[in-house]
Amino acid sequence: MRNNLILGTLLTSIFVFAALISFVWTPFPHTAMDIPDKLQGVGGEHLLGTDHFGRDILSMIMVGARTSIAVALLAVGIGMSLGVPLGLFAAAKHGSLVDEIIMRGNDLVFAFPSLVIAILITAVFGASAINAIIAIGIFNIPVFARISRGAALSLWKRDFILAARVAGKSAARISVEHILPNVTNLLIVQGTIQFSLGILAEAGLSYVGLGAQPPTPSWGRMLADAQTLVTIAPHMALVPGLAIILTVLGLNLMGDGLRDYLDPRLQVARV
Repeated sequence: MRNNLILGTLLTSIFVFAALISFVWTPFPHTAMDIPDKLQGVGGEHLLGTDHFGRDILSMIMVGARTSIAVALLAVGIGMSLGVPLGLFAAAKHGSLVDEIIMRGNDLVFAFPSLVIAILITAVFGASAINAIIAIGIFNIPVFARISRGAALSLWKRDFILAARVAGKSAARISVEHILPNVTNLLIVQGTIQFSLGILAEAGLSYVGLGAQPPTPSWGRMLADAQTLVTIAPHMALVPGLAIILTVLGLNLMGDGLRDYLDPRLQVARV
């Protein structure tokens, strides 16, 4: 558990640091093309090689990290800020028509994967990172709504909630003052998991041309550019592929570690 948390935090921190430092420094300008030096391999002046336009892959990975992290973070923020209130409200109205409408609406959104939602959005508004954020964020709303509703339903049966109701507190006040603090740990863990899925979703959308548009680098589009050059320049696919794998692995390990660390039953066992 502890090792998962440490390793996951370390891997995630590397890419977060790379994304932050890319705002002020990259080995080369990420948009600078140098045709004579195109398709250089790993090592030498360009540490991770160059692509088919002679652009430095390490610089593109660093800037692509901030693109992926920003899209995933904002998408999770949208899902959490809208999904959690919906879930808590549905739990407070459990068994009512309002609860049924909210949950069936969640089922409807679940029927459309983020890629399909992105296609619908971009068909109307065009492909961009903003529309990718909206598409992934919409898909995250029912995830957080279900998680928060399920956790809240078990709490509404507890004695301290009954005492709050007897004291005359409204359902909204109970949800904010008593329910939400008790489901925060679960939401943090789920947010970490959705963050990793957001990285994958952004890469997938960029791969099919629905994410960040040129000249903004994106790990998914780097993979798309490399697919016809795998036999000639395998590093073009391996480097962004490994970046995606290690980032998602780090976030998943961190999520597993946080889940175990924040689980009160395991805390009692450790004592």
